[in-house]
Amino acid sequence: MADNQCGSDLRPSQNTAVVGLQWGDEGKGKVVDFLTSRHDVVVRYNGGANAGHTVVIGDQRYALHLLPSGILSEHIVNVIGNGVVVDPEVLVDEIDALVDRGITVSDNLRISDRAHVVMPYHKDHDAAFEALLAGAKSAGGDDRSIGTTKRGIGPTYADKVLRSTALRVGDLLKPDYLRSKIRMICDVRGAEMQALKLDVPPLNPEKLTDQALVLGQRIQPYVTDTVYWLHDARNAGKSILFEGANACLLDIDHGTYPFVTSSNCSTLGIPAGTGLPGKCIDKAVGIMKAYCTRVGGGPFPTEQTNATGDRIRERGQEYGTTTGRPRRCGWLDVVAIRYTSMICGVTSLAVMLLDVLSTFSELKICTYYRLPDGSTTDRFIPDADRLSQVEPVYETLPGWDEEIDEARIRDDLPENAQQYVHRLEELIELPVEIVSVGPKRSQTLVNPSLAPCQD
Repeated sequence: MADNQCGSDLRPSQNTAVVGLQWGDEGKGKVVDFLTSRHDVVVRYNGGANAGHTVVIGDQRYALHLLPSGILSEHIVNVIGNGVVVDPEVLVDEIDALVDRGITVSDNLRISDRAHVVMPYHKDHDAAFEALLAGAKSAGGDDRSIGTTKRGIGPTYADKVLRSTALRVGDLLKPDYLRSKIRMICDVRGAEMQALKLDVPPLNPEKLTDQALVLGQRIQPYVTDTVYWLHDARNAGKSILFEGANACLLDIDHGTYPFVTSSNCSTLGIPAGTGLPGKCIDKAVGIMKAYCTRVGGGPFPTEQTNATGDRIRERGQEYGTTTGRPRRCGWLDVVAIRYTSMICGVTSLAVMLLDVLSTFSELKICTYYRLPDGSTTDRFIPDADRLSQVEPVYETLPGWDEEIDEARIRDDLPENAQQYVHRLEELIELPVEIVSVGPKRSQTLVNPSLAPCQD
């Protein structure tokens, strides 16, 4: 395909959602970066610093946690929407690190004044509560902890719902109000932690306020009412790329509850997390690995706790961007993919890390679940207890010996690799429009109609 070819399917007037279809870490950052040339704005709508989106440009690798992946493209305006929970300390560090590497962060960033703030006590609470749950073993001796990143995400969203103990980004710019509010929060939070007998440091409201005010001043130039800003951009004909954090199987309502995150990370979170109605989404690209991974607790029907799982982990370097934790690995589960594609209204698929499966003699795809009573189902079960009892029913396909990281179009792939991708299209009943065979932008096989506009 020509370097400057611009297909019609992602014409600039279209708004596109990029959403993970598994348990996260699918490669959303790379796809967002790849598609930014088709858009004017990239907006994060959920999650917080528990996300880890990795983008490789040339020989440079960037790990982003709060900033939208479009920050690496000069012409893009990046928006942190109201549905995100913002850790201002992490955000400032992330901005400074990018600036030190020559990346511009100025008028190309907008932060919602309604986004909620992750405070130090949220992270302390998160870690202490996880430790408490880990000690509260089930009757069978199982660990009850969720396996969070301990970044304070859940406690911050909990405060958002509680309302009276919540802080929003706009509050960081109101010194008198902030000081009074933090004093009240510390009184309430201190009593709560004492009652729960959680091992957390004592709260110092004056110190917390001083730190928050300094961070508030650092991010003040970027803070605005992003709801009006996004509507103004849309009315001006700007095209928007919605960048989801985490993934649909971790969605608070539609994931493997209770082993989920604390936000709506499916496309259903876009309206609430941005203020733009759902009708603004013209196209939804579902991001999936060619296999499955998961971090933390919760059921994982196709997990391979054996040499196969170890081999996938090492070939794919499956260690968390945010935590460095080794990821659990297993075969692809299309029962789950069909479900999340349905929930998210996916219109096309991006299959990532296909190169990891090179050199496997055979590959397995879970197409059904066998239930405890012996019957089978092709419907996903978004309940952790029930899902943990199913047995995957596999279809086996031949693998391929060749490494495929040098492929640049789909026809370059070995026949068995092409057949694997084609079989996914048949099973999921959606077109695969992007295939990734490595971390670099150039290692992206895309339908000619989707070729990105080149800067």
